[in-house]
Amino acid sequence: MAAEGLPESLTVTAEGLPEWLAPVAHAARAVEPRQLSRFLPPENGDGRQSAVLVLFGEGERGPELLLMERAGSLRSHAGQPSFPGGSLDPEDGDPATAGPLRAALREAQEETGLDPCGVQLFGVLPRLYIPVSRFVVTPVLGWWRSPSPVGVVDPGETARVFTVPVSDLTDPANRATSVHPSGHFGPAFLVESALVWGFTAGVIDRILHFAGWERPWDTAKQVPLDWRA
Repeated sequence: MAAEGLPESLTVTAEGLPEWLAPVAHAARAVEPRQLSRFLPPENGDGRQSAVLVLFGEGERGPELLLMERAGSLRSHAGQPSFPGGSLDPEDGDPATAGPLRAALREAQEETGLDPCGVQLFGVLPRLYIPVSRFVVTPVLGWWRSPSPVGVVDPGETARVFTVPVSDLTDPANRATSVHPSGHFGPAFLVESALVWGFTAGVIDRILHFAGWERPWDTAKQVPLDWRA
């Protein structure tokens, strides 16, 4: 049985996408896991299966991405911007096939109020791994063909829901290298009064790169992260 608002069957197709999204769809088909991250799922199959929705839309300032900021009261990733997403439920189905597609849409609906019927899924990136939480994450790419109102559904989980123009993400002035207290370095974006870092920033960085949208930026510009990050 499908979750409320989700179709029984889900398909992934790039047919009818706006021309500007074509490079992203091509990159999704061609990119290899190691080109996205050095953190890949354990070969023994361990890890918590999850999915995120990387949703592109068309806003007042052109192409944009949907993000959310997690509530500051959460025990993990408090206040951190992220894609909508979460763990696969048994009802989502096979993690190797349609499970991540259904989970990405279901979680986006639960977290932002998004109407999944207005989303066209056009690509799936290779599964990645977040060692600290043991999440095996499948990034699912979507085109917001028919935009719907979005906002905070549960204040205990989400502080805000917002969109970021792709032009802001590619602006060198908004880019930096985040420095974690552990010594880990990674890409970061200072946009919409938020610091986007970690897994989310890493996926955005690679999409911009392989779609040919990346502009030269100062990788020596560093932003230290709080020790609680």
